[in-house]
Amino acid sequence: MGLSVSDLSVARGGIRVLEGLSFALAPGQALVLRGPNGIGKTTLLRTIAGLQPPVSGEVDAPADSLVYAGHADGIKATLTVRENLGFWAQAFGNSDISQAMEAFQLTPLGERPAGALSAGQKRRLGLARLLVTGREIWVLDEPTVSLDVEAVAMFAAAVRAHLAGGGLAVIATHIDLGLTEAEVLDVTPFKAKPLEHDDFDGAFL
Repeated sequence: MGLSVSDLSVARGGIRVLEGLSFALAPGQALVLRGPNGIGKTTLLRTIAGLQPPVSGEVDAPADSLVYAGHADGIKATLTVRENLGFWAQAFGNSDISQAMEAFQLTPLGERPAGALSAGQKRRLGLARLLVTGREIWVLDEPTVSLDVEAVAMFAAAVRAHLAGGGLAVIATHIDLGLTEAEVLDVTPFKAKPLEHDDFDGAFL
Protein backbone atom coordinates (compact mmCIF):
# COMPACT_ATOMS: atom_id res chain seq x y z
CA MET A 1 0.00 0.00 0.00
CA GLY A 2 1.37 3.39 -1.00
CA LEU A 3 0.79 6.48 -3.06
CA SER A 4 2.38 7.14 -6.44
CA VAL A 5 2.06 10.32 -8.50
CA SER A 6 3.48 10.14 -12.02
CA ASP A 7 4.08 13.08 -14.39
CA LEU A 8 0.96 14.81 -13.06
CA SER A 9 -0.43 18.02 -14.52
CA VAL A 10 -3.38 19.78 -12.86
CA ALA A 11 -5.63 22.70 -13.75
CA ARG A 12 -7.81 25.25 -12.00
CA GLY A 13 -10.67 26.79 -13.96
CA GLY A 14 -9.36 25.26 -17.17
CA ILE A 15 -5.88 26.77 -16.76
CA ARG A 16 -2.93 24.51 -16.07
CA VAL A 17 -1.24 25.49 -12.83
CA LEU A 18 1.24 22.67 -12.16
CA GLU A 19 2.78 20.12 -14.49
CA GLY A 20 5.28 17.28 -14.50
CA LEU A 21 4.95 16.34 -10.82
CA SER A 22 6.12 12.91 -9.73
CA PHE A 23 6.66 11.41 -6.29
CA ALA A 24 6.02 8.20 -4.36
CA LEU A 25 5.28 7.55 -0.70
CA ALA A 26 5.50 4.24 1.13
CA PRO A 27 3.66 3.37 4.35
CA GLY A 28 4.97 5.45 7.24
CA GLN A 29 6.06 8.37 5.06
CA ALA A 30 4.82 11.97 4.87
CA LEU A 31 5.29 14.71 2.30
CA VAL A 32 4.94 18.43 3.06
CA LEU A 33 4.10 20.63 0.08
CA ARG A 34 5.50 24.15 -0.03
CA GLY A 35 4.94 27.01 -2.45
CA PRO A 36 3.47 30.51 -2.66
CA ASN A 37 -0.25 31.19 -2.42
CA GLY A 38 -2.10 30.57 -5.65
CA ILE A 39 0.48 28.28 -7.22
CA GLY A 40 -1.85 25.29 -7.17
CA LYS A 41 -1.26 23.30 -3.98
CA THR A 42 -4.99 22.99 -3.26
CA THR A 43 -5.67 21.95 -6.85
CA LEU A 44 -2.92 19.34 -6.60
CA LEU A 45 -4.31 17.93 -3.37
CA ARG A 46 -7.86 17.79 -4.73
CA THR A 47 -6.57 15.93 -7.77
CA ILE A 48 -4.62 13.46 -5.65
CA ALA A 49 -7.74 12.89 -3.53
CA GLY A 50 -9.81 12.14 -6.64
CA LEU A 51 -12.06 15.19 -6.29
CA GLN A 52 -11.13 16.41 -9.78
CA PRO A 53 -9.44 14.74 -12.75
CA PRO A 54 -5.86 15.49 -13.78
CA VAL A 55 -5.01 17.14 -17.07
CA SER A 56 -2.48 14.35 -17.61
CA GLY A 57 -0.46 11.87 -15.61
CA GLU A 58 -1.56 9.37 -13.01
CA VAL A 59 -2.34 9.06 -9.31
CA ASP A 60 -2.07 5.49 -8.07
CA ALA A 61 -3.41 4.52 -4.65
CA PRO A 62 -5.41 1.58 -3.30
CA ALA A 63 -9.17 1.90 -3.59
CA ASP A 64 -10.87 3.64 -0.66
CA SER A 65 -7.54 4.49 0.95
CA LEU A 66 -7.61 8.31 0.78
CA VAL A 67 -9.33 10.92 2.90
CA TYR A 68 -9.19 14.66 2.16
CA ALA A 69 -9.43 17.51 4.64
CA GLY A 70 -9.68 20.96 3.12
CA HIS A 71 -10.35 24.45 4.44
CA ALA A 72 -13.88 23.61 5.63
CA ASP A 73 -14.18 21.86 9.00
CA GLY A 74 -16.96 19.56 7.79
CA ILE A 75 -18.98 19.64 11.00
CA LYS A 76 -22.70 20.03 11.74
CA ALA A 77 -23.35 23.00 14.01
CA THR A 78 -26.46 21.56 15.66
CA LEU A 79 -24.80 18.27 16.63
CA THR A 80 -22.60 17.91 19.68
CA VAL A 81 -18.89 17.22 19.36
CA ARG A 82 -19.49 13.57 20.20
CA GLU A 83 -22.39 13.31 17.75
CA ASN A 84 -20.32 14.85 14.96
CA LEU A 85 -17.52 12.33 15.37
CA GLY A 86 -20.04 9.52 15.71
CA PHE A 87 -21.66 10.59 12.45
CA TRP A 88 -18.36 10.53 10.55
CA ALA A 89 -17.27 7.26 12.14
CA GLN A 90 -20.51 5.63 11.06
CA ALA A 91 -20.16 7.07 7.56
CA PHE A 92 -16.84 5.24 7.23
CA GLY A 93 -18.09 2.03 8.82
CA ASN A 94 -16.53 2.59 12.24
CA SER A 95 -17.87 3.17 15.73
CA ASP A 96 -15.02 3.95 18.15
CA ILE A 97 -14.39 7.68 18.53
CA SER A 98 -12.51 7.59 21.84
CA GLN A 99 -9.04 7.82 20.31
CA ALA A 100 -10.03 10.82 18.21
CA MET A 101 -11.61 12.56 21.20
CA GLU A 102 -8.50 12.06 23.29
CA ALA A 103 -5.97 12.95 20.58
CA PHE A 104 -7.47 16.42 20.12
CA GLN A 105 -8.52 16.90 23.76
CA LEU A 106 -12.22 17.02 22.87
CA THR A 107 -13.55 14.87 25.72
CA PRO A 108 -14.41 17.86 27.97
CA LEU A 109 -16.31 19.36 25.02
CA GLY A 110 -18.10 16.16 24.08
CA GLU A 111 -21.66 17.33 24.83
CA ARG A 112 -21.23 20.87 23.52
CA PRO A 113 -22.96 21.77 20.22
CA ALA A 114 -20.36 22.27 17.51
CA GLY A 115 -21.88 25.66 16.71
CA ALA A 116 -20.87 26.88 20.17
CA LEU A 117 -17.18 26.03 19.71
CA SER A 118 -14.43 28.54 19.06
CA ALA A 119 -12.75 28.57 15.64
CA GLY A 120 -9.80 26.62 16.99
CA GLN A 121 -12.02 24.05 18.69
CA LYS A 122 -14.01 23.59 15.47
CA ARG A 123 -10.77 23.00 13.61
CA ARG A 124 -9.67 20.41 16.16
CA LEU A 125 -13.02 18.65 15.74
CA GLY A 126 -12.67 18.78 11.97
CA LEU A 127 -9.21 17.23 12.14
CA ALA A 128 -10.34 14.60 14.63
CA ARG A 129 -12.55 13.23 11.84
CA LEU A 130 -9.39 11.88 10.21
CA LEU A 131 -8.89 9.40 13.04
CA VAL A 132 -12.35 7.84 12.70
CA THR A 133 -12.19 7.26 8.93
CA GLY A 134 -9.79 4.33 9.02
CA ARG A 135 -8.25 5.60 5.79
CA GLU A 136 -4.52 5.07 5.28
CA ILE A 137 -3.68 8.13 3.19
CA TRP A 138 -4.38 11.60 4.59
CA VAL A 139 -4.48 14.46 2.06
CA LEU A 140 -4.50 17.71 4.02
CA ASP A 141 -4.79 21.31 2.87
CA GLU A 142 -3.56 23.88 5.42
CA PRO A 143 -4.75 21.76 8.36
CA THR A 144 -3.44 24.09 11.08
CA VAL A 145 -5.55 27.15 10.19
CA SER A 146 -7.05 28.63 13.42
CA LEU A 147 -4.97 26.35 15.64
CA ASP A 148 -2.86 27.69 18.51
CA VAL A 149 0.59 26.33 19.33
CA GLU A 150 -0.78 23.64 21.66
CA ALA A 151 -3.29 22.43 19.08
CA VAL A 152 -0.65 22.36 16.34
CA ALA A 153 1.35 20.04 18.57
CA MET A 154 -1.74 17.83 18.98
CA PHE A 155 -2.10 17.64 15.22
CA ALA A 156 1.59 16.84 14.71
CA ALA A 157 1.34 14.07 17.30
CA ALA A 158 -1.71 12.64 15.51
CA VAL A 159 0.19 12.62 12.23
CA ARG A 160 3.18 10.90 13.85
CA ALA A 161 0.92 8.22 15.34
CA HIS A 162 -0.72 7.74 11.94
CA LEU A 163 2.67 7.29 10.27
CA ALA A 164 3.83 4.92 13.00
CA GLY A 165 0.78 2.79 12.28
CA GLY A 166 1.70 2.49 8.61
CA GLY A 167 -0.30 5.45 7.31
CA LEU A 168 0.77 8.15 4.86
CA ALA A 169 0.19 11.89 4.71
CA VAL A 170 0.46 14.62 2.09
CA ILE A 171 0.20 18.02 3.74
CA ALA A 172 0.20 21.54 2.30
CA THR A 173 1.22 24.00 4.98
CA HIS A 174 3.19 27.21 5.40
CA ILE A 175 4.21 26.50 8.99
CA ASP A 176 6.79 24.20 10.49
CA LEU A 177 4.96 21.24 12.03
CA GLY A 178 8.11 19.87 13.56
CA LEU A 179 7.75 16.67 11.51
CA THR A 180 11.45 16.14 10.91
CA GLU A 181 10.69 12.75 9.39
CA ALA A 182 8.64 14.29 6.57
CA GLU A 183 10.03 15.01 3.12
CA VAL A 184 9.48 18.52 1.75
CA LEU A 185 8.52 19.25 -1.85
CA ASP A 186 8.52 22.83 -3.13
CA VAL A 187 6.09 22.82 -6.07
CA THR A 188 7.35 26.16 -7.44
CA PRO A 189 9.61 24.55 -10.08
CA PHE A 190 6.55 22.70 -11.40
CA LYS A 191 4.57 25.83 -12.17
CA ALA A 192 2.97 25.35 -15.57
CA LYS A 193 4.36 27.31 -18.48
CA PRO A 194 1.84 29.76 -19.97
CA LEU A 195 0.09 28.44 -23.06
CA GLU A 196 -1.65 30.62 -25.60
CA HIS A 197 -4.24 27.90 -26.10
CA ASP A 198 -4.83 25.22 -23.49
CA ASP A 199 -6.70 22.18 -24.82
CA PHE A 200 -7.94 21.20 -21.36
CA ASP A 201 -11.68 21.68 -20.89
CA GLY A 202 -12.11 22.86 -17.31
CA ALA A 203 -15.89 23.28 -17.47
CA PHE A 204 -16.38 20.47 -14.96
CA LEU A 205 -14.09 21.96 -12.28
